[in-house]
Amino acid sequence: MNAPQRVRVQHLQAAKDRGERLVMLTAYDAVTARIFDEAGVDLLLVGDSIGNTMHGYTSTLPVTLDEMVVAGRAVAGAAHRAFVVVDLPFGTYEAGPEQALATGVRVLKETGAAAVKLEGGRRVAAQIRALTDAGIPVVAHLGYTPQSENLLGGPRVQGRGDDGADRLREDAVAVVDAGAVAVVLEMVPSPVAASVTSMLRVPTIGIGAGAGCDGQVLVWVDMAGMTDWTPRFAKRYGELGSALGAAARAFADDVRAGAFPDAEHEFGA
Repeated sequence: MNAPQRVRVQHLQAAKDRGERLVMLTAYDAVTARIFDEAGVDLLLVGDSIGNTMHGYTSTLPVTLDEMVVAGRAVAGAAHRAFVVVDLPFGTYEAGPEQALATGVRVLKETGAAAVKLEGGRRVAAQIRALTDAGIPVVAHLGYTPQSENLLGGPRVQGRGDDGADRLREDAVAVVDAGAVAVVLEMVPSPVAASVTSMLRVPTIGIGAGAGCDGQVLVWVDMAGMTDWTPRFAKRYGELGSALGAAARAFADDVRAGAFPDAEHEFGA
């Protein structure tokens, strides 16, 4: 994507219109947000995956709005180019448009982010419309939706079979008609994701949805190899976990041997 001073909604749409691929990564703090922003990442997602990756929760369900606001403020404050999107966590929009609007207003006012993301198709179309009518850009999330993992039976591919694919397409049309500016497709068969992408006027961003989407997103700890395991759909572009462990062991060895601090790292009288 051509590099505007600040990525905005119109730039996302222009990228799709030109056939340029969008790049999205998650970020949960100012340090990684600055690095990814300077690397030219187009969108930064302050995902509720913060629960699994940073807080040690077993799912995204326990993540609170307060936690998302703190992380969103850090990321938005560090990103000078990227389009920052903040997830609305479980329990903060499902009750209806009024609840969703109150949550969205708080997120934008207290974080400085550009947009919010919520999960679901036709069932949340009214919420998306309320947010959009209030001037809040919304990224929709279809396919495997982690906040519904208990109903879906865990992380399972969605949109398989004719009925599943048709439901996914209907949900995609509904969220875009309600005003969504982009749609994340997670764990969707590649041919289905490609067909959804071709039929929608707004960009799709895939995660485990194949190369036919308009862009791709990964959880940054998966992308950077911070843990021993990564999902099948995630490519490891580094081994930062091993490198960080090695640095910590080297520090510990120096401290125990009395080699750190040395004169170079001390203050004189």
